[in-house]
Amino acid sequence: MPASSPLPAADLESLRGRIDAIDRELLGLLNRRADIATAIGALKRAEGSPAFRPEREAAVIDALKQVNSGPLPTESVAPIWREIMSACRSLETPTRVAYLGPAGTFSELAALGYFGSSIVRLPCANADEVFHATSAGAADFGVVPVENSSEGVVTRSLDLFLTTPLTIVGETSLYVRHNVLRKVDSLDGIAVVCAHPQALAQCHAWLSHHLPGAERRPVASNAEGARLAGFDATLAALASERAASEYGLFVVAPAVQDDAHNRTRFAIVAHPGHHPQPKASGHDCTSLVVSVANRPGAVHDMLQPLKTHGVSMTRFESRPARSGQWEYYFYVDLDGHPDQPNVALALEELHEACAFFKLLGTYPVDSH
Repeated sequence: MPASSPLPAADLESLRGRIDAIDRELLGLLNRRADIATAIGALKRAEGSPAFRPEREAAVIDALKQVNSGPLPTESVAPIWREIMSACRSLETPTRVAYLGPAGTFSELAALGYFGSSIVRLPCANADEVFHATSAGAADFGVVPVENSSEGVVTRSLDLFLTTPLTIVGETSLYVRHNVLRKVDSLDGIAVVCAHPQALAQCHAWLSHHLPGAERRPVASNAEGARLAGFDATLAALASERAASEYGLFVVAPAVQDDAHNRTRFAIVAHPGHHPQPKASGHDCTSLVVSVANRPGAVHDMLQPLKTHGVSMTRFESRPARSGQWEYYFYVDLDGHPDQPNVALALEELHEACAFFKLLGTYPVDSH
């Protein structure tokens, strides 16, 4: 029988019965897993170790991807198991996660994608509040955007790493689809487009062509733009489909970002006093911020240890030091973990060559 032909009713009911039996079996197995997770949680509390270990969860997902033989798509493994681990982790202790709010932001989607939905959500008005809540202990973790594939680094997030004690313990990234959302189902009559400055920049060409006369108004988040659009038919927002559902808006133009492959990378931050540096997973990134004396060849000398010890640099960004002396901080991502001897030696020599050196974190790379 061709695959597109409908199954006879009896066969369909039989298959549904088999699905129901498997679902009951899965539920039983998940509850057995939850029992073990509860026991692990008791041991962790007794020894004072954290409930969430990003390298452990990354290793679990990577191992499952390796043994998956289909027909379940391998890319589906991570989101399924993140939800399973999230539910089990919540039995150990509630995980409080701060992110740029309100409901419906891409930061919220990133938080849910990384931690699963069994978390205590703490939406914040801006990145400063995310860092403050996590530094003060109101949140166990913070989720902040650090880089966009088309617009580059998120400078405020980078600056905050210099002035807070937080370190990076994980990362996640997601495709960012900006949709024009509005109270009425039409592009006609839009006077203002409200969105985060990054979103306005990522949709610059589309807005110039389709809404050339509309004011582009920066707001704290795309979801805040969607909230405002819900009160005024002359306003439109650039936001996610989730934001459209959250605020009862029409998607009047889908996927208007200029780059079809627009992607944003988010850092998972925590206080090092509460969450230690993740152990090596085999697929790690080490992030640091450094500065060097303003002299000829200083940057070359700074990078020489990486070449000497065979450590790959995956990102190199500069930010003004705001000292008035034309000095810069350099944000660097390295491939590897300090537990690897060559990485440890490179970091030691790099530290000696720098006027300022701060390890921002070492963590498993995105396993989505």
